[in-house]
Amino acid sequence: MLNLDLIQHCANILGEILDFHGPADMKLSNYYREHGELGQKDRGEIAECIYGVIRRLRFLKKINEDDSNFKKLVIAWLIKIEGRSIRELEHGLSKDEIEWAKSLKSRDTENYTWPEKLSLPDWLWDLLVEQYGLDEAIDLGRSFLEPAKLDIRINTIKISREELIELLAKEIVDIEVMAYSPSGIRIPRGTSLSKNPLFVEGKIEVQDESSQILSFTVDAKRGMMVADFCAGAGGKSLAIGAIMKNTGRIYAYDISEKRIINLGKRLKKSGLSNLFAQKIKNEKDAKLKKLHGKFDRVLADVPCSGTGTFRRNPDLKWKNSIKDLDELNIKQLAILEEAKKLVKKEGRLIYSTCSLLKRENESIVESFLDSNKNFRVISVDEILIKNQIPLSTGNFLKLTPHHQKTDGFFAAVLERIE
Repeated sequence: MLNLDLIQHCANILGEILDFHGPADMKLSNYYREHGELGQKDRGEIAECIYGVIRRLRFLKKINEDDSNFKKLVIAWLIKIEGRSIRELEHGLSKDEIEWAKSLKSRDTENYTWPEKLSLPDWLWDLLVEQYGLDEAIDLGRSFLEPAKLDIRINTIKISREELIELLAKEIVDIEVMAYSPSGIRIPRGTSLSKNPLFVEGKIEVQDESSQILSFTVDAKRGMMVADFCAGAGGKSLAIGAIMKNTGRIYAYDISEKRIINLGKRLKKSGLSNLFAQKIKNEKDAKLKKLHGKFDRVLADVPCSGTGTFRRNPDLKWKNSIKDLDELNIKQLAILEEAKKLVKKEGRLIYSTCSLLKRENESIVESFLDSNKNFRVISVDEILIKNQIPLSTGNFLKLTPHHQKTDGFFAAVLERIE
């Protein structure tokens, strides 16, 4: 439970984070490094508060009527969202702050708009209502306010799920077997894994169930050539390598040298020998030309708005605009047009995003198919059945936090027919 010193730390960190330049988690880590006196428990409580405020930011600013006072934002979160009593806090508040805190208790919020209540920007709320209808948009908005648990992928090259659960159960009580991913478990958020031998030895990786399901949707078989065109941190490349049982070849491409170096570190402890990480300048890099038409599977997990990850990355809600979405759509289609060149005849191009918006998902696929008649849609349901994943979402993979309890995710599987 936050004490008054920690409340002040939270206010200080919010002052740095709420300019929304740079990732919130990185700024939080930097603050912890600068304040070595904060123990593990304190850091956990501070993180809970920071992300709680960011999740509810629009609502808290509205009820607060003063968005420049970061301490008041923290107090409003404690009182209105966490249900803390004023008596618990008042010995550390000024007289004016106590009066203000008392007024919060009786403040009527019924007349707030839905995007104010759910802490969403208006442009995004309008798109969600247009796409999903009012009732489902409300359900989605509510799901964004619930923090996600910690999702774990078991590296089946090194250990089985059953063996892993048996080992973890000695120190973690609440372990859930994932509903869909055959190589995943879910544990309480805030569980520290960085020094856990299972993590250090590469037997487990942190990866949301949606990404794990996508890895099976790629449907890579032993001996295939696979390209992960926008590999990022490489989580999906590592998962695909394990599914292929360390056979064939996977090329993980990314424009960030830092991400490729980090993937190299994860690769060393994974036990995989079929994965090759390479930095490229951009999607038109010359080193890709000699590989045109060579791959059985090409995964293009493109940059997107990240609307599906708001439970884990609530700061993303406040970083994008409708103009950013227009620019992303151009980039998404351009990446898909380059990624297609790597696909061999009867090979597959898998387009994916962690977005819930049709504009970044079905609309991009439709545009691509309009100008690429040599590709056709393969039903994702058929692939999931084949991989014994008990999930049905139609022709496309469509996951949402309020239905599947995963991050929001979309994927289309496109086969090259000539």
